[in-house]
Amino acid sequence: MRTGRPRITAIIITALLVTALPMTAAAARPDNPGGKPPPPPDPGPISWSGYDWDVKSHSRKIGPGPNFFSSANVEVVGDALHLSITKSGNKWYAAEVINTQSLGYGTYSWTVGPMGPLDPQVVLGLFTWNDDPAYNHREIDFEYAKWGNASDPNNAQYVVQPWDNEGNEHRWEQAVFDVSITHSFTWSPTEVVFRSTTASGALLHEWTYSGPDVPQAGGENARMNLWLFRGAAPQNGLPVTVVLESFTHTPRP
Repeated sequence: MRTGRPRITAIIITALLVTALPMTAAAARPDNPGGKPPPPPDPGPISWSGYDWDVKSHSRKIGPGPNFFSSANVEVVGDALHLSITKSGNKWYAAEVINTQSLGYGTYSWTVGPMGPLDPQVVLGLFTWNDDPAYNHREIDFEYAKWGNASDPNNAQYVVQPWDNEGNEHRWEQAVFDVSITHSFTWSPTEVVFRSTTASGALLHEWTYSGPDVPQAGGENARMNLWLFRGAAPQNGLPVTVVLESFTHTPRP
């Protein structure tokens, strides 16, 4: 996952599990022009898709990005999880959630509802992460991102960190947006197999990584975030919401 520099892995959400500090800023602080109320504090774990998830919330910019994060940008609607990027006052706020369980080896699968192409500044991350830096934080990613480059024909990538080691990142073009899409990776001690399919099972893309950086399982958490590359506003100036229809984990036999 990239942060505010040309894609550095840190963060991420360390993101996510980084225990978020509650926002206590007063509504009329100088950095809150117009007296607009700050985002609500961390509401505690939410329940979605059979798991509990911690919600990231912070009143100062932190990684990835860095960005401000608001719990107001995370909402369970029926069976779906909505992640949003919104603007309040003169600040843009991102979203991130972290599974409270460590699931280990197996198949991690996320189904994303129909969506249009995202703004070049917007990054959707579906991944694993451990705050412990061992094995590159055990970070394995699917990311939908153009990293601020509107002319890049590729908009999706599979990554086993560190991304800048040769052969650890595989970028591709996702051209289908009008149907639900399932992104998954199957993680074993020797390889990671990435796949993206339509909900009906049509294969869009796949890639297998079996290099030296396959991490050992241990203490990682599944995470999802929607954030702005380098913390910069969307190029189109508009808020965005991505709908996640489900998350599943199938343990390794």
